[in-house]
Amino acid sequence: MSVPMPTFAPVDEQLTYLKKGAAEIIREADLRAKLEKSRSTGKPLRVKLGMDPTAPDLHLGHTVVLRKLKHFQDLGHTAIFMIGDFTGMIGDPTGRSVTRPPLTREQIEQNAETYKAQVFKILDPQKTVVDFNRRWFGPMSTDEFVRLAAKYTVSKLLEREDFHKRFQEEKPISVHELLYPLVQGYDSVALEADVELGGTDQKFNLLVGRELQRSYGQESQVVVMTPILEGLDGVQKMSKSLGNAIGIHEPPLEMYGKVMSISDEMMWRYYELLTDVSLADIEKMKREVHPMQAKKDLARRIVTDFHSAEAAGKAGEDWAKQFQKDEVPEDVEEVEVNISDARIAAQVDGRPREGLEEILGTGEFRVKLDRLLLAAGLADSISDAVRKIKQRAVKIDGELKTEPVIFLRIQQNITVRVGRKVKKVRFNFSGA
Repeated sequence: MSVPMPTFAPVDEQLTYLKKGAAEIIREADLRAKLEKSRSTGKPLRVKLGMDPTAPDLHLGHTVVLRKLKHFQDLGHTAIFMIGDFTGMIGDPTGRSVTRPPLTREQIEQNAETYKAQVFKILDPQKTVVDFNRRWFGPMSTDEFVRLAAKYTVSKLLEREDFHKRFQEEKPISVHELLYPLVQGYDSVALEADVELGGTDQKFNLLVGRELQRSYGQESQVVVMTPILEGLDGVQKMSKSLGNAIGIHEPPLEMYGKVMSISDEMMWRYYELLTDVSLADIEKMKREVHPMQAKKDLARRIVTDFHSAEAAGKAGEDWAKQFQKDEVPEDVEEVEVNISDARIAAQVDGRPREGLEEILGTGEFRVKLDRLLLAAGLADSISDAVRKIKQRAVKIDGELKTEPVIFLRIQQNITVRVGRKVKKVRFNFSGA
């Protein structure tokens, strides 16, 4: 019994869908030709996206290119998510001014497992090919590796911007870093990729893949690049190390609140790169929808993508309680803080504490605000707590607090809000 050929949408329709949110295509004419051939033969394109598992969690910045892979998948093409468990041991030097510290094999394997779980929040697990580049690099002989290295010149590699800059500044460039573009490029040879996806910062590596495919007798892949998503500050690229990222595993309320914190201008860029709303509909929203409502809709869409519609609805209600009605959500986390802990300096009437009886007798005490935030888990360090206080981001029971030492009356709970995070704090006076 013959298997019917898959049917693909008209080429113009596919191109319109694939070009949304793409920064550059090399070359669009080649992509059109590949789509036309695919449609006439019924053979789907092999579309590759590689990611090195150098960190355990993904953020929304990573999902821009993942969504583009999903677009190809939606059109019926073969989505190949390649985990660079071999290249991850080298470390991609893209954009780095110093050599990246190597990860252990164990770290790579742990991160790879979390990647597989996370990408299926976007990709269809039943239709996605997951591969690892150690599959072909592991058994590769030294002879084969030398032949691979012979297909590219050092002068070409030094044309790459970050290598060129480091060379000019006489900063070290390790030999294994020079090999990285070749190794990534060979992945496309091994997978016989028709299309490779990547961010605009990956352009050099992606083009090396095109050249290597020609060297190995294959037709060059088309390169589709997506923009680098700016973080919450609207300036620097989204990065956990810069503190401007939205992690795809973050709780619904935190994710919702972070989206609501971006600027109105940045909101439209997020719509284009993080949703399937068409460009025509985005332009219509700009004209007809109030920015606050548009941003709420964006936050709801993003939380729904990574959690559920129910979670998104609840997050929207809780956010409104916190920031529009100044109420506290019902399910806010409660933490216990013991004032006898040396991290919190309790005082009575401005004097050092002299015991539980005196504290309870006056009915009042004072704490260092930075120590309180740290003990309650609302700051990562004392310096982080001080920074939040200076940014006027701390409220106690709805009242803004900017002084380093605060006065509190003894009570069962206080509500501490730092930016979008809210916790109920219950003090334990045992041992004071």
